[in-house]
Amino acid sequence: MAVASGTGRRQSAVAALWGSTIGKKAVMAASGAVMLLYLVAHMLGNLKIFFGPDDLNGYAAWLRTVGQPFLGHAWFLWIARVVLLASVVAHGVAAYQLSRRDRAARPQKYAHRRRRASYATRTMRWGGVILGLFIVWHILDLTTLTVNPRAEEGHPYQNVVASFSTWYGGGIYVVAMLALGLHVRHGFWSAAQTLGLNNPRRDRVLKISANVLALVLTAGFLAVPVAVMIGAVQ
Repeated sequence: MAVASGTGRRQSAVAALWGSTIGKKAVMAASGAVMLLYLVAHMLGNLKIFFGPDDLNGYAAWLRTVGQPFLGHAWFLWIARVVLLASVVAHGVAAYQLSRRDRAARPQKYAHRRRRASYATRTMRWGGVILGLFIVWHILDLTTLTVNPRAEEGHPYQNVVASFSTWYGGGIYVVAMLALGLHVRHGFWSAAQTLGLNNPRRDRVLKISANVLALVLTAGFLAVPVAVMIGAVQ
């Protein structure tokens, strides 16, 4: 009985945390941090395209052997995908519920005073929708190769070039990466507030850090499609 009671108390604590506004914001901050680390690693991996097919294809093959022999072939990739998917779902659900809670609690007469906050909220909301749709497209394009016009299994370099050689493949990616930059910029600042890292002395540093991080990620991700579209990578 004691075990069951203890388990019940722990479950109640988790439920209470999730049910609170600060709990949902903490989930958003934690899941955002996981996704941010992934984005940095993914961007660095993408930039290997500038060293030629052997480098990028070799890197992609190496990812399937990480952790061997303890892990099986491609297990690391699947573990990373599950963690990333869980983070995306938790982030999206928390954001949706916080948005509904915020709208329900917002007095109409204060709408004009919240114009700047509403702009940031709308940017995050629509940016999140765009990125969610892009993730689906990106998986179909470069993971399952379903919509890639000239896909070659096991040849990521050639598949990236094939995708970004089309106006819609490159265009979708560019729009999504611009949305990503804005999302990271606002999200970094929001996470710092949630975690209590901001204060009058740190605000300037945090804002500069958010801007630099967003700019580096956006430029790093955009470099690949732009290079393909102008013929620098082919």
